[in-house]
Amino acid sequence: MTDSVPIVVGVDGSPSADEAVRWAAVTADRRRAPLHIVAAAFVQGRSGVPIGLPPGYLEDQESERRGHLSRATTIATETASSGSLTVSTELVAGAPSHVLVEQSSSAQMVVLGARGRGEFTGGLVGSVSTAVAAHADCPVAVIREQSAEVPGGTVVVGADGTANSEPAVEEAFIEASLRGSGLVAVHAWSDFSLSALTAHDHPFHWRSVKEREEAALAESLAGFAEDYPEVTVRHVVVKDHPVDALVSFAADAQLVVVGNRGRGGLSRTFLGSTSRALVHKTNCPTLIVRN
Repeated sequence: MTDSVPIVVGVDGSPSADEAVRWAAVTADRRRAPLHIVAAAFVQGRSGVPIGLPPGYLEDQESERRGHLSRATTIATETASSGSLTVSTELVAGAPSHVLVEQSSSAQMVVLGARGRGEFTGGLVGSVSTAVAAHADCPVAVIREQSAEVPGGTVVVGADGTANSEPAVEEAFIEASLRGSGLVAVHAWSDFSLSALTAHDHPFHWRSVKEREEAALAESLAGFAEDYPEVTVRHVVVKDHPVDALVSFAADAQLVVVGNRGRGGLSRTFLGSTSRALVHKTNCPTLIVRN
């Protein structure tokens, strides 16, 4: 069924953004949704040209940004397989992270590269992507320059067995269904490192705990499994923080899906430690879902 709510992708002319456009085009095509390509342009403030930018930069950047949009449109139309992908473009005044957060209110997904151009989005992975993922109103997909999406691989989702992870689980089932892939649901029993504890420090019978947690995880996923019977689900329960397990499964995955906050329910000002770590540590696309 065609969805008129667009997939939004942010572009800045970087290789990472080009890869984000390719991924967004395939995703929009798969979901039968329009693709909206957005470029952000900095504007002159009350004090004039921002410090560090050469004279005339603000006048020249519009032409450059429109070039980014034209290039991205070509990439998108060449990537989409159906030939019926609807593509629109927009040049928006403002900082990239602010622009994409605003766009998220009317999008079903925002897609962006993990690392953009040095002048605005450089530095460690996550300067813009982290900010957008923390504040966006819709799921945010972060794509690396050399995306390592494994053909025929699974979709991997972090599931804590509570209502907090349900939005991420639902998106994971949708993606697995659309891709015709299996789903691996990874649940961490504890947010603390229990593997280093001795039996004297923390006596418990892990096998019994694991069986109980697996049953609880299966129960929490049952409703989604009924809605998507075509998706084969594998349940994985680990003792400790889920990052290492998610990174391990991501090596053979098409996509990793996580909530933007963990069980602690931190403010939307911050991105959760698990989602933040995955953006740094995995090569496959990461979909971060608001919870």
